[in-house]
Amino acid sequence: MKRKPVLIVLLVIILGGAIAGGTAYYRRTPGTTVTVEAIRARDLESIVSASGKIQPKRLVNISADTSGRVVDLAVNEGDRVTKGQFLLQIDPKSLRTRVDSGTASLQAAESSLDQQRQSVETARVQLDQAQKNLARQRDLWSQQLTTREALDKAESDVRAAESSLREREKQVSAQAARIGQERASLESARYDLSKVRIESPIDGIVTRRNIQEGETAVIGTMNNAGTVLLTLADMSVIQAEVEVDETNIPNVKIGQPAKITIDAMPDRTFKGHVSEIGNSPIQSTSSTSTTQATNFKVVVILDEPIPDVRPGFTCTADITTATRQNVTAVPIPAVAVRELVYDASGAVVKQPKAPKPKRSPFVFGSNASVGSSEAEQAATRELLPGQTRKEVEGVFVRRGGLAEFVPIRLGISGDKYFEVLGGLKPGDEVVTGPFNQVRSLADGDEIKVDQAKTPVRAN
Repeated sequence: MKRKPVLIVLLVIILGGAIAGGTAYYRRTPGTTVTVEAIRARDLESIVSASGKIQPKRLVNISADTSGRVVDLAVNEGDRVTKGQFLLQIDPKSLRTRVDSGTASLQAAESSLDQQRQSVETARVQLDQAQKNLARQRDLWSQQLTTREALDKAESDVRAAESSLREREKQVSAQAARIGQERASLESARYDLSKVRIESPIDGIVTRRNIQEGETAVIGTMNNAGTVLLTLADMSVIQAEVEVDETNIPNVKIGQPAKITIDAMPDRTFKGHVSEIGNSPIQSTSSTSTTQATNFKVVVILDEPIPDVRPGFTCTADITTATRQNVTAVPIPAVAVRELVYDASGAVVKQPKAPKPKRSPFVFGSNASVGSSEAEQAATRELLPGQTRKEVEGVFVRRGGLAEFVPIRLGISGDKYFEVLGGLKPGDEVVTGPFNQVRSLADGDEIKVDQAKTPVRAN
């Protein structure tokens, strides 16, 4: 029987504590706790970052111009070579045989031409004799000292000699053409023979060797690529070939400075400049290319030599697309998008703020649904004639303990700040966080500053 009064006393104490706690919660200092930052002038740099590969400006793939077995290989991967230096040789026996055969055929054709030219001279002598005989027969015929048969025979001999001369002259022309063909075939064979000895076309480094001494080099055809024997790279001019997203391409220009970092050399940064911007997007070989981002190739030439670099190293280029000195800047997290109503003259129409319902000290929970319903009511509020509604970028400025949404015009984007072209002035305190609070904050909301997380204002 004694436990019942004790339980009643405990229940009264708990109920009293709950009422006191609820009353304190209800009477607490109103306003959303936020962090603010004073606006001031800053120096900004707009950076476009892209990744890619290190490549030499000049890369030469050495392929075989003639098939054959490699009998002499004079270089290895990593060797430095100079222009004209011997690299390798393909077995020349078959090609040398072609040259010897072509030389013999040409000599035989030239000898035959000499014989045919001699026969032309003989035909000309025979024609001259026939013409003289015809002239004597005509003189005798005029004196009635020869027969008609002798005269006709002399005329026939002249025509036969003329025909024989023309035929032999045509044979000489045909033989001269054959000699030209034989000479061209011989030159082709000699040219092919000269290709069995391969020399370096540039000064550079042997970056790849795909063949061993004793293996057979194969020339390429229309549907089959030939054997790439060696790859030479001129590393005197190095460039980074990076892939830039299509949204950043309009900001990239020829000559813009860039900083290149190479994954294999993490502690160093190299200077460069943009030298080439692709006009067509990079074609993807993937079957899911339709879901991938569209990128363009941008070439950045390094302005300094890198002795230890190798083609194919992965790199990142930070291209400076714009710079601003001493401009008004706002932190990136402070920028929000809100829907505002404008009148016919373009001025912002301030909407009356609906009073927030008082919350009972005995009702616990978040008021996020209340703010959401207010936003929905503002979005569906009927417009007056001449008014328009549109989404604008802006920031919340602290004024008299309230958050005022101020539309702004943004310029370039830096690492942490946006350039402000209009709408703010140095000294304005803008709400920078927390992110969820900035996202749900409304114009005219009461705010209080979290001094522990607010940056100290610069003098």
